Amino acid sequence: MKRTAFMLLLQLLAWSLAAQDESGGALYTFSRELTLQVSTAPELKLGFTQRYGFPFLQGEGPLTQDNNIGLAMSAELSPISLNGIVEAVLTPIAFFQFSAGGRIGTGWNVSLFGSDIYGIGINGPDVVGSSANFGSAFDGLLWKLQAGGTVQFDLAALYPGDWNHVVARSYHEVNYRGYTHAKAGESWFYENDSGENINGFNYYGNLLVGYQMPMRFNMAAFLAETDLYLYDTTGREAWGDDIVRWTLSGVFGFTITPQLDLALIAQFKTRRNYQESNWQDLYYRYRTLDSASPTGLEFYRIAAALTYRL
Repeated sequence: MKRTAFMLLLQLLAWSLAAQDESGGALYTFSRELTLQVSTAPELKLGFTQRYGFPFLQGEGPLTQDNNIGLAMSAELSPISLNGIVEAVLTPIAFFQFSAGGRIGTGWNVSLFGSDIYGIGINGPDVVGSSANFGSAFDGLLWKLQAGGTVQFDLAALYPGDWNHVVARSYHEVNYRGYTHAKAGESWFYENDSGENINGFNYYGNLLVGYQMPMRFNMAAFLAETDLYLYDTTGREAWGDDIVRWTLSGVFGFTITPQLDLALIAQFKTRRNYQESNWQDLYYRYRTLDSASPTGLEFYRIAAALTYRL
């Protein structure tokens, strides 16, 4: 019920803003897009986003002439989850942005080709010490609130030219994630992840360095992402819960038509090394980190995202 009310609120807000645009009562930009995401994980997700841009404290100089507030409202559907997302982004100067937003969703669990895929649920040990899902479909809401800042740079701002877009962008946020069915200290699954989430604060950051080109192959970039649990769990050092996790990606962008874009992403991520030879069969808090070689780098996935602007 709460999820339905949230989605209805987003739609009513979108209709209200669209009505102002038709009446000529407000000046802003408006766009809609459909996104299809697939990966070798395997994963599949369909999203719809409405975006608005409102001029805000714009000046005449190059650093302030495009100042604005952006609002994005999205709905996402996957075979195991459903989400509603809203985010506002303030650009007070060309090279900096401040953003805040949130997400609410729920999920369900399915079996595919003999494997269980967890969209939601409590992660805990079973009678033999293996990881097990103690949740059921729609048994709670998963929500997130975040605030962050972005610093960005484009060489073409200093040296104008279609072939001078060497770009860099770094984003950092603190967020709070929660699962309404989980008690304090309980771990939970969402969208078939590792199930090591706990209600609490987290840090996420990324750095993108790339080159944009005025051609169908329009972008090549390197992306480094990092995240860290900020909450404290007793004994967490034993299984490496306090270690920063990294994801390293090569990102390639293509313009297929004026309305259709394709992004291809090859990703590697850090993994923790454990002393137990059967660590994959153990509930994660029963594992012991290998202090001599605590982490390594492994292939994660190939992902693709198709974006169609309506």
